[in-house]
Amino acid sequence: MDKIRIGIVGYGNLGRGVECAVRQNPDMEIAGIFTRRDPSVIRPLTEGVKVFPVSELDTGMDIDVLILCSGSATELPLQTPRYASMYNVIDSFDNHHDIPKHFANVDAAAKSSGHLAAISIGWDPGLFSLNRAVATLALPVGENYTFWGRGVSQGHSNAIRRIPGVLDARQYTVPVESAVEAVRSGSNPELTTRQKHTRECYVVAAEDADKEKIRETIVNMPDYFADYDTTVNFITQEELDRDHKGLPHGGSVIRSGKTGWDLENSEVVEFKLTLDSNPEFTSSVIVAYARAVARMAKEGCTGCMTIFDIPVAYALPMTGEEMRKNLL
Repeated sequence: MDKIRIGIVGYGNLGRGVECAVRQNPDMEIAGIFTRRDPSVIRPLTEGVKVFPVSELDTGMDIDVLILCSGSATELPLQTPRYASMYNVIDSFDNHHDIPKHFANVDAAAKSSGHLAAISIGWDPGLFSLNRAVATLALPVGENYTFWGRGVSQGHSNAIRRIPGVLDARQYTVPVESAVEAVRSGSNPELTTRQKHTRECYVVAAEDADKEKIRETIVNMPDYFADYDTTVNFITQEELDRDHKGLPHGGSVIRSGKTGWDLENSEVVEFKLTLDSNPEFTSSVIVAYARAVARMAKEGCTGCMTIFDIPVAYALPMTGEEMRKNLL
């Protein structure tokens, strides 16, 4: 049986995670890594894997699924529709409010070219989305709650690094434990953004930087920190490298609902993740759903899909018999 040929666009934390995940899936192989950097400076972990300038994709490569490992803020809104007009693609676009617009753009490109695309595949959006849906269908009377962390938010960390005078930074999203316990109790509390999470920032500032100005810029930054209780800690580069070098993350989806004729019984459904490596786990989910994209494309599916549209069976490397015996 021919292996699924995977192309990787971008070789940062997510791209390297995809390479690791492909190694764990014997039905796949890497067709190439595509980068905007000088290909000669990229050192793949997999022996024999070739690195190409990203412009090579315009020539038409032998790729079953192209995995786009770029950022959601500015890159994926342009990249995913573009490459969906040439290849079957998958991305981890995570700007929740912009997903409908992104879906429409990618759907139009993929349908016009006869390709299949999957967007917003990861753990949130992705597995968390699927669990919110499953819990909602089981408990139609109820509320969904999502908590993230404790973990490093790469997007928020990058936002801090862009502030003048900041040399490096890590930002942790931290759930408020009292809010989590209130939800788990089944009391269906009404919680504001500020009541659900806090943000911890560890910042390396330049020697001559105005630290108070940096602090004020961070805590008042709209869309990132202004709606949260935020603490800013200034530390040295050595401390950051020693104590904050990892990329852990996690969180939980909780649905609290009611059942019974008079809704007299409380039910709570929870799905939880605790991750040593956010990008590596995200990559593992993407690679599994790349299998689904390859299989469904062979069946003639085109356009754009989300995790809601893809049967789990297509993502698993098992036969139907194996799934029924081992998982059902």
